[in-house]
Amino acid sequence: MIKQIKCDGTSEYEFLKELSRRSGETDRKVTQIVTEIIDTVREGGDEAVKEYTKKFDGNLPQYYEVPREVINDALTSADQDFVNALLNAQENIANFHNRQKPQGFTDAQANGVILGQRVRGLERVGLYVPGGTAAYPSSVLMNAIPAKIAGVKEIIMVTPPCKDGTPNKDILVAAAICGVDRVFLSGGAQAIAALAYGTEEIPKVDKIVGPGNIFVATAKKLLYGVVDIDMIAGPSEILVMADHTADPKFVAADLMSQAEHDKLASSILITTDPTLPDKVETEVQRQMAYLERREIIQSSMENYGVMLIARDKAQAIELANAIAPEHLEVCMENPLEYIGCLDNAGSVFLGSYASEPLGDYYAGPNHVLPTSGTARFFSPLGVNSFLKRSSYIYYTEDALREAKDDIVLIAEREGLTAHANAIKVRFEN
Repeated sequence: MIKQIKCDGTSEYEFLKELSRRSGETDRKVTQIVTEIIDTVREGGDEAVKEYTKKFDGNLPQYYEVPREVINDALTSADQDFVNALLNAQENIANFHNRQKPQGFTDAQANGVILGQRVRGLERVGLYVPGGTAAYPSSVLMNAIPAKIAGVKEIIMVTPPCKDGTPNKDILVAAAICGVDRVFLSGGAQAIAALAYGTEEIPKVDKIVGPGNIFVATAKKLLYGVVDIDMIAGPSEILVMADHTADPKFVAADLMSQAEHDKLASSILITTDPTLPDKVETEVQRQMAYLERREIIQSSMENYGVMLIARDKAQAIELANAIAPEHLEVCMENPLEYIGCLDNAGSVFLGSYASEPLGDYYAGPNHVLPTSGTARFFSPLGVNSFLKRSSYIYYTEDALREAKDDIVLIAEREGLTAHANAIKVRFEN
């Protein structure tokens, strides 16, 4: 049974406070293990990476770096319907992200001053892609496509091998479609450390993106500063806002679409219709019976799911913004009217036919989204995630003479006399 709470200004926030603790501080033991792995890889390079692969996976994979012909063969031998689906998704994702690319600018002023900003892609990016049973080719598309659009010169992908030591072919197909430059069969914290510091074979990267387990997430967190990262992701989450017009069958299906990710995933319904929760509960039980990951779904929804009954639309909106969910569905009458008031969400899905998996795989907006309430200040992965900006300044002698007194005054007020002197000496007789 999923919890039902009638919103009274207190009860719902007490539950949300408890919910926030599910993605609290990383276990100290995990941090200790990951720190040791990072230090060992930093000193031992490829040999250390391979030793950890043998330790955790049982043996070394078929390849350390996957040959280019193996990647190309995976594409040419793949099921054509699957390839076509990925190509259609690629087109949608590229069309959306092409609109995000900012332009540099030059501001040439009348007094001879020239100011400007230059925008360019990062040199090299590392992409972590989970392997084995949690292999997601969609993650390759969502990370590699905006990187390429941003002008990233080289994408290095790391992914764990399958149990037989071979690369996951679906992952290779996506890598070939997206133009990933090199693929290494390595996973876990050791692969993140190799990307951050570089080894003889794995190049050092400027940024690491992509999902992973707690060891991967912890490694990214610990190495932030040595290398840039996309974000520190917590358990997946969905919030569905629904009123009397919502179909309980759709709502139940969408709540479970996120619950199947992880027992820590959170599925929340906020509704202005007090009769809807019982209908959704009935549908959850009916549909869950034929889903493969029903045990995970049941655990997730019983422990971290909730149905909140709001008194009106205003309270529903207030709660949605307070929760700041990763995915926010609006199954309400006239859903488009909510665009301007839902300020805190990773991605907003409007209407009964904008189901969350549409965003995961196909529509175009990125599926790498802020979690655990961080949508209040973080944004989805996009082209800007792979860009760096630098400014430039040109002043003539006359323009600096006009500004010098203000600069010197501010510098001396801050006690930085060498700053002031650097301006003064240019006008000494």
